[in-house]
Amino acid sequence: MATILNISINDLSNQFIQDLRANFDTKAKVEIRVQENNHGKNLFSEAQFWNIIEQLDWSKKEYKAIITPAVLALSQMPMPCIYLFKDYLSEKLYRLDTRQHATVFLKKEEEDFLSADDFLYVRCAVVAEGKVFYQKILEKASEMPSGIAFEPLLSIANEAYKIKMNKNLEYSPTYNCETKSNKAAWL
Repeated sequence: MATILNISINDLSNQFIQDLRANFDTKAKVEIRVQENNHGKNLFSEAQFWNIIEQLDWSKKEYKAIITPAVLALSQMPMPCIYLFKDYLSEKLYRLDTRQHATVFLKKEEEDFLSADDFLYVRCAVVAEGKVFYQKILEKASEMPSGIAFEPLLSIANEAYKIKMNKNLEYSPTYNCETKSNKAAWL
């Protein structure tokens, strides 16, 4: 059974944390969701998101080496920035998850079947190419590329979290970025 505590951020104090520890089993997990309209945009902006994306080192051959500068840059930021990076990424991928984009992708791939993973990874590649390219593809679905993929983009936040906390990130971002999650764009 889950206990839901709805409190003001002003009431979140060391004493509150101590009270939680005293009243719950040490194996209990706590999930913190900030319910606010600007969703931490003052803490981590869209410009900062794109700055992290610009850290990708395309001169490298291996995926891990390509993402390492972005991972390191994100890991140096305050912890909430890692979550917010993942939120921004999920939003960008979600916005590209449309029937129009998928149709163009399929035509260029000359396939009859849409692979959910392939379509997700090409959307990752679009974001990884940077803000200008992303905006162009978002606005003009007919330019949706094929033959490119960049799944490692999905691991940047996780790897940054591992560096910072020495454990795996367990976080569900604001948007579901899986193919066909943007239901309204598939009607």
